[in-house]
Amino acid sequence: MSSITGRVALVTGAGRGVGRATALRLARDGVHIVVNDLDPDPVAETVRSITDAGGSAVAAPGDITASATPDFLIASAIDAWGALDIVINNAGYIWNSAMHRHDDTQWQSMLDIHATAPFRILRAWFPWLKERARAEQERLGAPLCRKVVNVSSVSGTRGAATQIAYATGKAAVIGLTRTLAKEWGRYNVCVNCVAFGHIETRLTQPYDEAPPRIAVGGREHNVGLTATQIEAARLAAPLGRSGRPEDGAGAIYLLCLPESDFITGEVLTCSGGA
Repeated sequence: MSSITGRVALVTGAGRGVGRATALRLARDGVHIVVNDLDPDPVAETVRSITDAGGSAVAAPGDITASATPDFLIASAIDAWGALDIVINNAGYIWNSAMHRHDDTQWQSMLDIHATAPFRILRAWFPWLKERARAEQERLGAPLCRKVVNVSSVSGTRGAATQIAYATGKAAVIGLTRTLAKEWGRYNVCVNCVAFGHIETRLTQPYDEAPPRIAVGGREHNVGLTATQIEAARLAAPLGRSGRPEDGAGAIYLLCLPESDFITGEVLTCSGGA
């Protein structure tokens, strides 16, 4: 039995990539998982993978930028298991172009998904969290330690050409992380952030000629990297390779364990040293 067996986690963007790998990793330790993603089919597949392996999960598909979704996600956890102990704000996507080609919709979309949505989810969690922490303080002498792991990027810590809106959103979530760590310490909540380098997901899939496209919010966006870009990312990493979704999940997992109970307000870079 793991030290986090029986805990309850919400993972956004858990239908694919790092989010899916994170949900599966936590579920292997006996954590109950609320699986969120924009598309219902990948959500159902992640839930099925967890339950087929003997784990526990519920599906909570939905657009996290929609105003009603944060309350729905929190209720999904409370209704299923009566608690929510870990919130992982992983959902996101890229929408790249030079700064002068960004319109207001592109700019706002990147801020909405990477900064505003995590803020709203955590705000929706707070009433339950505050009440539960106070009850545990009275009964146990201290609240149980709970965890928030937000996902940023090295684009947010260093900047990246053609990613001014994406990088700004990813930088904003770092500010959210460090500020909330100061506010929620009294409730024994550790709030940390993982900043990813090049991780192999559908957003960074290789292509030769025309870039692949994904649909988000009724719009299609180019994604992927050329072979030259992927090779450059590999060479930039002292470990000599790109990251896998399981590598990203491992970094998030570390910040969910009791061994990280005295770590808060930090940004962990997961980039192979690049």
